[in-house]
Amino acid sequence: MGLPAFAELPVFEGWSERHSWGVYGPKDNLGALNNVTPERIARAATEVRNGERVSLQLPPALPDPPLYGRSPLIHKVVRTGRNSWDDRLDCFYPQRATQWDGFRHVRFREFGFYGGVTEDPPEMGDRLGIDHWAHQGIMGRGVLLDVAAYLEHTGGGVDPFGERAITAAELRAVAAHQTVTVRPGDILCVRTGWAARYKSASYAQRAVLAEAGGRPAFIGLSAAESTAALLWDWHVGAVAADNPAVESAPGDPRVGSLHRRVLVQLGIPLGELFDFDELARRCAGEDRWTFFFVSTPLAIAGGVGSPANPVAIR
Repeated sequence: MGLPAFAELPVFEGWSERHSWGVYGPKDNLGALNNVTPERIARAATEVRNGERVSLQLPPALPDPPLYGRSPLIHKVVRTGRNSWDDRLDCFYPQRATQWDGFRHVRFREFGFYGGVTEDPPEMGDRLGIDHWAHQGIMGRGVLLDVAAYLEHTGGGVDPFGERAITAAELRAVAAHQTVTVRPGDILCVRTGWAARYKSASYAQRAVLAEAGGRPAFIGLSAAESTAALLWDWHVGAVAADNPAVESAPGDPRVGSLHRRVLVQLGIPLGELFDFDELARRCAGEDRWTFFFVSTPLAIAGGVGSPANPVAIR
């Protein structure tokens, strides 16, 4: 596609921060999903060898208790007739469990949301809504980087419930260790070990995370510019991780925000709270870390985010 290297991208006036606004054309709503071309999707279909399907979704009721001050999900099953039933979800936050962050989720100061849209979401019209992603889906060649297994192999592992920044160099090292190459248009999947730790935690341990309000501590990608540069130069279509924010938390204001650098400035979709544990087991068993990735967000007009419901097909 002739995309510029990260070092060639323009910077914001008065800042050293680089951005890709305009690279994919004016009024773009897809960002790096433009990298997932029909030709690359067709090639990605060849990753299917035996047709086995692996769900990458955490149960919608998790995390429980909810993080970031959200209310618990309420599911009610109701009778609608003599022989029929319906169900209803209350306190359903689209960004509560396994989900995609859309371009309306975060902005960069006065410069605005991705692409330079400065209006608040209610005044944006149809710009940057999650429905634009839903109309074509998020699919292509998936690549799993099992950082948790790599850290266990090389240094005894880390506690996913403690702040730990995974650097760009470590992502490269994991890819080399697995002898896998990240290609343009790939859906990059990063297993940090957080979901596995959370599923095995007691309710009391989970409650400690919820009681931290907006600042729970957990492992994730480094927010440094070097991480953003790597993801851009790999030209991925999207990034998904098994922790609550892709990046590590609570983070260091002096380093900055990976959400801002990747989602806002570079237009790379971020998926959070994916479950890669079973997929990692199967990938390790065959020493094959690629697969066909499929996830279609809900077509919520003007939506900020959406449940993901992702599947890996091998």
